[in-house]
Amino acid sequence: MIEHHALLIKSDTLAKSLTSYSRGRAGMTVTITSASAEHTDAIVILLEEMDRFYGATQFESFDVRTHQVRQALFTDPPAAHALLAWDCGQLVGIASYSFLWPAVGLARSLYLKELFVSGSRRRAGVGTSLMNALLDITAKLGCSRIEWTTDHGNAAAQQFYEKLNLSLLPSKLFYRADGDLLPRSADSWS
Repeated sequence: MIEHHALLIKSDTLAKSLTSYSRGRAGMTVTITSASAEHTDAIVILLEEMDRFYGATQFESFDVRTHQVRQALFTDPPAAHALLAWDCGQLVGIASYSFLWPAVGLARSLYLKELFVSGSRRRAGVGTSLMNALLDITAKLGCSRIEWTTDHGNAAAQQFYEKLNLSLLPSKLFYRADGDLLPRSADSWS
């Protein structure tokens, strides 16, 4: 069983978002863009690296994964949104997110599903640039917070969030139903 830490950012607390998301560190310039259909192949390749990072060893075909990305990000309505981090035309990071409602005061909240940076670009400001771009989105859309989870065993992610002066939200528990636990009919949980 995977356990998760729940984290919370209140957008009024961390309103120090960058006005420009191009920044250089370690000889690179990071540019943050919104995902578009023309980025699909690069997204599929980066998400395979992400899946390998989390221990996957078998994958659907490239065509199947391409279809899955297009269905999630580029249909109407999209299941999710994504910000992409680029270095010299190469995709090096992704932040996938959705909006949840209601949150504080009936505002929206932004749920960060995945923040992933390519192994060769970690600790170079990519994750921070993606987080700042998310803060900008929450401010523009009037979201009251950003929420996400990380695995207990992902010490690098926890250190990254601590470096951003974020703390755990101990008042929340994370539940999941998947696989055989998903209800097959309306009365499955009665």
